Amino acid sequence: MTKKILAFALAALMAFALVGCDNAAEGEVLTMGTNAAFPPYEFVGENNEVAGIDAEIAAAVAEKMGMKLEIKDMAFDSLITAVSTGAVDVVLAGMTVTEERKESVNFSDSYATGIQVVIVTEDSAIASLDDLAGKKIGVQTGTTGDIYCSGDYGEDAVARYDNGALAVAALQNGQVDCVVIDNEPAKAFVEANEGLKLLDTEYAVEDYAAAIAKENTDLLDKFNAALAELKEEGKIDEIIAKYIKA
Repeated sequence: MTKKILAFALAALMAFALVGCDNAAEGEVLTMGTNAAFPPYEFVGENNEVAGIDAEIAAAVAEKMGMKLEIKDMAFDSLITAVSTGAVDVVLAGMTVTEERKESVNFSDSYATGIQVVIVTEDSAIASLDDLAGKKIGVQTGTTGDIYCSGDYGEDAVARYDNGALAVAALQNGQVDCVVIDNEPAKAFVEANEGLKLLDTEYAVEDYAAAIAKENTDLLDKFNAALAELKEEGKIDEIIAKYIKA
């Protein structure tokens, strides 16, 4: 009698465990790290939720993988550390693939192309990249604009800010002579602030991709597979076109 009761109890426990596993799989969360001050790739939208190209692409990828997306907003220069240490599963933040970053993380296949441009005031004497020498350049900390400008013009030439909006404010206040940032956020900042313009010359062209921890190759493979399907279906182009008009 005792053996029968024990067997029944074990069977019931196993059934409960299996149900629990199924429910956990159904509700599995993909945690995305970003810096929501980089429109139109990421920004704080309605109901104080992160919106934009990266948020929608991540949500579409998560759905393909049968997961729910959760977004964590943090400083840009903390994102690589966050994904490397497991604080987040993946980073989508208009992040450029660079050799230096590849030493710390793996990158997914590229999903967008970014262009670094220069914002100046309409009365600025800066007319081309040649005029940046000897000028104070505003950048967002840890971005490729920061990396390029500090490398090309020296640390003393660069003024670092937590986000692009603060760098643009510094330009308007005369604290810096220009701002180097991605083309799409740059256009949004110029449109929203009178007295600013973009130089015609591109500073750099680069690929955007998702960053994933080195050891998490399973997630990398699944992410790339889902991304490939979304590209084939035209969903990635559809999301980008929603925010960036041709």
